[in-house]
Amino acid sequence: MIGAMTSRVSALSSPANLLTIGRIAASPFLFWMILEAEDTRGTSWAAFVFGWILGATDFYDGKLARRSGNVSRSGAFLDPLADKIVVLGAMVCLVMVDRYWWVPVAIIAAREWGITIWRTVWAGHGLAIPARQSAKYKTFLQGFALALAVCPWLEDAQGFISGFLWFVTVVTVVTGVQYLLDGRAAMSETGHAAGA
Repeated sequence: MIGAMTSRVSALSSPANLLTIGRIAASPFLFWMILEAEDTRGTSWAAFVFGWILGATDFYDGKLARRSGNVSRSGAFLDPLADKIVVLGAMVCLVMVDRYWWVPVAIIAAREWGITIWRTVWAGHGLAIPARQSAKYKTFLQGFALALAVCPWLEDAQGFISGFLWFVTVVTVVTGVQYLLDGRAAMSETGHAAGA
């Protein structure tokens, strides 16, 4: 038991996981920057630059894990969790400063947390459904949408910002449906009832 606990602590303290944990810990600063820029509907160079820094940590934590050969279960859990905290937290803040409409943000949030719940159900059956490449593009597009939304150069381009958010919402829903279908297929092949 002590050995298992030591192994978990060691996995959490790997450079890749520490970078991911740092992204989660730093996310409230991004939220604060967006809310502080209420007069400009959340746009500011501080939020724009800091958002790109957080995005870079998302790229490098995975690269570090693969390079060190230390791709752990804790990392597989923490990385998407960090993505959801940063993306959904920033989107909610943008709703609060009237940059985003709450409907597409609610749809994206429902998809993200719904898939998280389904992954937990599948994990209970011993199934780990790998992410499709399209889901990785989805995560990039969500981050890119946030960068556009807080960019001061686009402060007055509200129609474009809203349109791009709806595009990202459609991509998010489609990748969620693909993931659900992959999970149902995997459960059928292993003899489990889909959705059990």
